[in-house]
Amino acid sequence: MSTEPETAEDAEPGTPGTTRENGARDAAGEGVTDAQDAAEESAADAQDAADAGTGSAGEAGGTGTELSEAEAELLAQRIERERIERRKAERKGPIEAGAKLSGKAADLLAAVRAVESGEKPVTEVFAEPEPGPEPAPRRPAPEPVRRSQPVPAGPAGAPAAPAPEAVQAVRRVLAEGGAPETLAPRIAAVLGEGADELLRADPWQLLRVTGVRPEQADGFARALLGAECGPDDERRGRAVTVWLLEQAALAGHTALELPALAAALAQRGVPDPDAAVRNTVAEGEALVFQDALEQAGPRRGEEAEDAEERPVRVLAGLERYALAEESLADGLARLVNSAPKQDGPAGAWERAAASAEGSAADLIRAVASHGLVLHTGAEASLAEPAALLHAAHALGLRAWAATHSPIGRDRFAALLRRAAPPTGPASDADAPAAPVAGPSVATVAGLLAGAEGPGRDAEGALDLDLLVVLDAPQLDVEAAALLTESLPDGARLVLAGDPAVLWSAGPGRVFADLLAARICPQIASRRPDPGPLGELVSGIGIGELNQVAAPGKEVVIVPVRDAGEAVHRTVQLVVDSVPRAIGVPAEETQVITPGHGGAVGTRALNAALKERLNPGPGRFGGFDPGDRVVHSPAPGRTRPGHVVKADADGLHLSCAGETVVVPREQVEHSVRHGWALTAHQAAGCRWPAVVVVLPGDAAQALSRPWVYTAFGRADRHLSVVHGVEQALHRAVAEVPAKPRTTRLPVLLASQVPAAG
Repeated sequence: MSTEPETAEDAEPGTPGTTRENGARDAAGEGVTDAQDAAEESAADAQDAADAGTGSAGEAGGTGTELSEAEAELLAQRIERERIERRKAERKGPIEAGAKLSGKAADLLAAVRAVESGEKPVTEVFAEPEPGPEPAPRRPAPEPVRRSQPVPAGPAGAPAAPAPEAVQAVRRVLAEGGAPETLAPRIAAVLGEGADELLRADPWQLLRVTGVRPEQADGFARALLGAECGPDDERRGRAVTVWLLEQAALAGHTALELPALAAALAQRGVPDPDAAVRNTVAEGEALVFQDALEQAGPRRGEEAEDAEERPVRVLAGLERYALAEESLADGLARLVNSAPKQDGPAGAWERAAASAEGSAADLIRAVASHGLVLHTGAEASLAEPAALLHAAHALGLRAWAATHSPIGRDRFAALLRRAAPPTGPASDADAPAAPVAGPSVATVAGLLAGAEGPGRDAEGALDLDLLVVLDAPQLDVEAAALLTESLPDGARLVLAGDPAVLWSAGPGRVFADLLAARICPQIASRRPDPGPLGELVSGIGIGELNQVAAPGKEVVIVPVRDAGEAVHRTVQLVVDSVPRAIGVPAEETQVITPGHGGAVGTRALNAALKERLNPGPGRFGGFDPGDRVVHSPAPGRTRPGHVVKADADGLHLSCAGETVVVPREQVEHSVRHGWALTAHQAAGCRWPAVVVVLPGDAAQALSRPWVYTAFGRADRHLSVVHGVEQALHRAVAEVPAKPRTTRLPVLLASQVPAAG
C-alpha cells in the first residue's frame, strides 16, 4: 500500500484529477463557502465574512428566491445608502423597454398579473410609448484630486461620520427595542439626519444595516410597536422587498423577475407579495421594468400585429443598478455608433498592424476603425494589449491601460517595459516621430478616483484617446458605467480578459453580456499559456481536468483525509515545502480556499499561518507589524499588503508600495489577514506559487469558473491540497457559472445592431 507524501517534494507530480480515494471526510460545517458559512455561524462570524470585498456574491451565486445570510452580510459593503426622493410625480405613463415603468403601481402590478395569466395580451396592457426627449449629454465628472501619501482609507462615497448626539439618540431607540447598541453609529450613518425618529416610526429600517435579517428586525419592531406590529404591516413588506433586491445584487443580479421576487417574499412571511412590491414601487424604493424577450419589430414575413404580441418579462430592481445599467448601455452605444477620432497620417494604423504578429495585428486593425473592441485570452494574451499600447503611443495617442488590482497593474507595467520597441512601428516619412511613452497603467479604481492615470480634461472626461481595460470580467455594472461615461467623444475602448474566470463581485456580467451581444469586433488571442500549468488551466476552461506531465513539480497534489490534516499540510507547504523544493519564499506563496468560515476557511488558515510566520498578540484589532493582509477600501476591491505599524491614527499598511492608513473604526470591516484568500479576492492577481485548498465539505462550492480562477493564479507552481475526491472532476465537467439576471443585452439590442 502506498503512503501519503509528507511534503511537496515527496508528492507525485500530476493533476488534481488523479488523486486516490480518501478516507473520512471533514465534519459537516467545516470549510464551507461564504454563503454556507454565514448561515451556520454566529452574527460576528457572518460580519467577518462580509468584509474585505470577499466577493461571495459571485461565489455563492443564487437565484434571488433563496438568498443566504452571507449575501445579507455583504449588503452594506456594496450599497451606498442614499435616501431616494419620492418619484410618484414623475410617473405619468408607461415607457419602453429599457426604462422604468410608470403609472400607478397598483395598475402596473395588475397589468403584470393580467399578462402573466394570459387574461390580456401584452398589446392591451402596455401601450406604445411616446417618443422621448433627446438623451442628456454625458455628465461631466468632477476634477480629480491628486492625493498625497499617506492615503486615508475608506470607501469612496462613504457617508460622513454621524454627530455624537445623533448616535446617542439612535442608541436610546435600539435599547428600547432590545437591539445591540453597537449598531448605533452605522444606523446613524446609513439613515442620516433624524435617524432615531425614522427608526422609531419604521423599525424595519433596521434591515438597511449590515448583518440584520428580517427575523431580527421583526423582533425589534415587536418590542417597539407592540400590538401594532404584524407580518402584514406595509412597512415590513417594503423593507423586506428592498432587502431581497439588495441580496439579489449581492448574488450578481441587477434585477429580479417578478415571480422570483414574489416567491422570495412569500418565503419571508410576507402575506401579500404583490401588495409589498406595489407599495415599494409607489414609494420610489424600487423600479419595475418590462423587457421584451425578443427584439421588437416584425421578422420577415411576419405581420406587425403578431410581432407586438411577443412575450415580455417583468422585472423589479433597485434604482442604483437600473440607472447604472442604462448608463452603461448608452455609453457603449455611443462608442459603437460613432467613428473613433482619426489619429495620425493615413495608413499609420495599418503599418503598426503589419509590424505586429498574429492576433496582436488583428487587435490593432480592429481598434483602428472601431470605438469598442473585445479581446479574449488568458495570461499569455496580455502581450497583445501591450503591443497595442506601444503602437498607440508611437502614433502619438494618449493611451492607458487599467487593471483590476495593484498586482495586475505592476505586472502589466513590467510587461510593457520588457516589450517596449526601440523605435516606432514604422520608419516611414509620414510616421510620427514621437518617442514611445513609458508604462501608462493604473487600477480601475484609481483611474476613476483620479488618484492614478491621466486625470480629467476641462469637460470632466478622462484625458486620453485609448483605454484598454484588462481583467474585464471583473467589471460590475457601476464601474463599467463610470468608465464608459468618462470617455471623451472619439475615444476608443478595449475590454480585454479571460471569459472563463469568475465574474465580478458586484452585480452584472458585463464582459459576458457583451460577448454574447456581438455588437463589436471580438479578437480571440491565439497565444496559449505555456508549460504544464498552462496546459492544465486551458483544459479546465473547456471542461476537462487533464493529467499533465510536470517534470519540474509545476503541479503537485497533496491528498488529505480531514480538516485538521488539510490545515497542517497547507501550513507545511507554505512554510517549508514550497520554499525548499520550488524556491519560492512564503511571502510570494498565496493560499486560496473556497470560503472564509469553517475549519479550513480563510480565517482558520490565516490564524495557523500567522502563528508560524508572524506570531504576535495582535494588539491592534488582531494585527501586528509584519502581518500579511488584504485591504478592501470598497466592495470587490482587494489590495494585498502588510502591516507597518499602528498608532492613534489607525493601522498603517503598505499596499503595492503605497502607504495606507486605515482608521481604527474601519479596521474590523476592511482589513483581514492575507496569507489565505478566496478565489474572488485573488481574481486579477498572480503569484509565483499558489496553494489551493479543497476541503472535503467544499465540494458543493466548486464550479468550473472557481477552479479555473483558483488554479490560474499560479505562475510557477501549483499545489492542490485535495480532499474532495471526484467532486473536482464533476465541478470542472458539469458545473458552469451560476446564471445572473441582467438587463444589459436587452438595453443594447434596442440601441446597437448585432455585428453578425
